[in-house]
Amino acid sequence: MPDAAAPGAAAPLFDIDARPETYCGEQPMLPCRLFWNLTHSPDATRFVHDYRLDLWTNRLAVIVITLVIALILRRVAHRAITRITVRMAEGTKPERLRERGRTAHDGSTALLTERRRQRAQTLGSVLRSIASIVIMGTAVFSALGELGLNLTPVLASASVIGVAVGFGAQNIVKDFLAGLFMLLEDQFGVGDVVDVGPAKGTVEAVTLRVTRLRDVNGVVWYIRNGEILRVGNESQNWARAVLDIPVDYGEDTAKVKEVLKTTADELAADPAWSDIVLEEPSVWGVQGLTGEAVVVRLVVKTAPGKQGDVARELRERVKVAFDAAGVTVATPPPA
Repeated sequence: MPDAAAPGAAAPLFDIDARPETYCGEQPMLPCRLFWNLTHSPDATRFVHDYRLDLWTNRLAVIVITLVIALILRRVAHRAITRITVRMAEGTKPERLRERGRTAHDGSTALLTERRRQRAQTLGSVLRSIASIVIMGTAVFSALGELGLNLTPVLASASVIGVAVGFGAQNIVKDFLAGLFMLLEDQFGVGDVVDVGPAKGTVEAVTLRVTRLRDVNGVVWYIRNGEILRVGNESQNWARAVLDIPVDYGEDTAKVKEVLKTTADELAADPAWSDIVLEEPSVWGVQGLTGEAVVVRLVVKTAPGKQGDVARELRERVKVAFDAAGVTVATPPPA
């Protein structure tokens, strides 16, 4: 046994010579050792060890430290995910360059901002939820293991429940995965005009489970993302107005092509349409022959989503030009 401490001298906090192994066992835990070094009371130290207070104090400290570390990791992960998703949604190109390369009708700044905001919000929410589940789930299982619980039956039961839920909610999982990849790949967004098969219209909202469209008649369509097998986006980069114009079989095709080209060039030179028409219009020529008509094709490259407006304006102008040139439009055969 070590020599007694001198009268009036304070006992050191960690006195190796005090040998806490005498009262705390051969391998004393840190709480019991600290209690001995603070009190130097054999009875009190033996009480802490015999009633396993040192064991539970040690486990509680490990659990608290584990949860604190998990919360810190989750906060760091959430901040990193938020920054990454915002950067992904906005793109790495500077705003000045994006504005310089954007056509007049690519979409308003407010609409593009809303699209980026929604995309970043959805992606961030999903990734943050996944990070929280992984980090906090690992921390909780570590805490339960520290308490001495047998996790094997729990994990087995969770696996069985997960399989059952997976079979019952496979359509929901399919919708979520499809929506996640659509957002990651930026297939379409708010404000785009898309054709998804069952419906065609303007995208009003995109979530992980459903896409909301409003068609030309004002009908709102809710389409599950897992049911979308193909997407035709009419609002990306540029579009094309295609007019197949039938004229009488006896008309001079060279004259018809000249009238169409002149009319389209006048439209492209019009200040009201010059920003929408991106390239010089082109008459591709005879597209089809029937016993009653010759079909001549006229194409105009336009700003995205504006091909319908250009096509309607061109039809009106072509009608006026044909009347002035004496060109007869073919009459469809009776039904």
